[in-house]
This record gives sequence, C-alpha cells and structure tokens, in this order.
Amino acid sequence: MLAENDFVVVAGIPGAGKTTMLRRADNRARAAIVDSDQVRNGAQGLVPDWLPYRWYRPIVHLVHRLRIVLVALRFHGPVVVHEPATRASTRLLLIVIGMLARRTRRLIWISAEPDDARRGQIERGRLVAARSFARHVCRAQSVEHTLKADRGLRGWRSTRLVSRPAREARVVLLPGEVSPRALGNQGE
Repeated sequence: MLAENDFVVVAGIPGAGKTTMLRRADNRARAAIVDSDQVRNGAQGLVPDWLPYRWYRPIVHLVHRLRIVLVALRFHGPVVVHEPATRASTRLLLIVIGMLARRTRRLIWISAEPDDARRGQIERGRLVAARSFARHVCRAQSVEHTLKADRGLRGWRSTRLVSRPAREARVVLLPGEVSPRALGNQGE
C-alpha cells in the first residue's frame, strides 16, 4: 500500500530486477515511477548511434536525478524511484530529496546473488563494467548485512529487504495508508 506522500526507493545491485519489477508493476496507486531507463531510452533517440553509452552515461544519471527531485517536489501522489543506491552518498541524497519534498521515505532493497544479477544484465543487453559491478556488490553486501540484522537504515521511515523477484512476478502498487505490519524495519 502506498500513501499519498510516499517516496519509495527501489534499490539493489545492477541486474537485481529493479527495472523489470517496476515496468511490470500493476500501478493501481497511480504512483509516479521514475526509472533511469526512461532517460536512457530518450537519450538514445537524441545521440548518434555510433556514440557509446559510456560517453553519455553521466548525463543520463544527472538528468535521472534531476527528474527524481522534480517529481518528488511536484507530483501529487506517491513516487517510486529506481536507483541502485549502493553508495551511502546516493542514499543520503535520496533521503535529502525526500525530506525537502516532505515525503515519507521508504527503501525497498532487492537482494540478488551477483551471478543472477549478472545474468539479468546480459538478458537486458546492458552490462555494467566488471570493476564497477564489483564495487556495487561490495557496497551492497554491507547494506544487506545491516538489513538482515533487522537494524534498518537511518533516515528511512521503513526499510524492507526482498529477494530478487521471479521474471514473471508482478508487483501490485495499491493506494492507501501503509499499515504498521507492512512497514518492515523502522529506520528513523
């Protein structure tokens, strides 16, 4: 259940299934879904075919984060954001955005085995460089350890650790107030 002012970040290592989960979601809550693939797909129509993605990736990431700010501040309804958020600085930025927008910050962390996530990247046709992926995995292990210890993360009203969804799984985003049982770990 998503409340009107929820700011939900769906996080996890690249290939964990964030984009697939959000693309397949039954969005009955009419939440704004902000995914970096939306920016990437739009950018591909603007840049020459010969230009490798790695050359304009920083611009895609910047525009994606600007979209997160704008949607969080302007949209009337729940906001669901796709962001790996393996870096503590990225999670802090998202907390600040949620606070500035006066939204209830919720984190859903998708746990995925690195080999499964790598296969997910291959299936979608977008591989993260091996060194970069290894850094994501290393940072994610720390986050997952904290969540598995049932400690939550500071700055989030709720945190929830979930397993990588099956390809055919479909999440239903329902409108309404979040019940205390659905909150998971308390992070604030």
